Amino acid sequence: MFGETPISARPRRGGIPRASTGCTIIKLHALLEREDERAVLPIIGVILMVAITVILAAVVSSFVFGIGGQVQPSSPNANFQFDYSDAGGGTYNVTARHTGGDTIPQPETVKLLTPGGTDEFDGAVSAGSIATVTGVDAGATVRVIWVSANGEDSAVLASGTTPS
Repeated sequence: MFGETPISARPRRGGIPRASTGCTIIKLHALLEREDERAVLPIIGVILMVAITVILAAVVSSFVFGIGGQVQPSSPNANFQFDYSDAGGGTYNVTARHTGGDTIPQPETVKLLTPGGTDEFDGAVSAGSIATVTGVDAGATVRVIWVSANGEDSAVLASGTTPS
């Protein structure tokens, strides 16, 4: 009997010591379960669930209606070199040669455009492919133009100027 802890002070299974009076437990219980704070966590949970649902609906609808899945074709990364040979009378023969980079497949077109005329590269354009336009005036701007297979997109792949 001597040195024993009284029953009222021994901890219960949950680790909370028994109180000698019920007053302490009632006050603790009242602090933990206040009526005005009990509904805060469920409201936050509902708001988060609604936000997640709205975001998921937006992502799914963007892919269903094709907004997020459209990718524009990009122009090829190809290198061209221009050679200018004197044709006499202040004009030049302009040759554009594909010197490296991407091979451009057949449905897409590549053209050499000059103020004196146009020549289209034949077939798939790869290293070594050439196009030539004759009779181009001195100081004229020449360009190699790429046009996509559907004809909706185009880009200037190279440009140069004939000697003056």
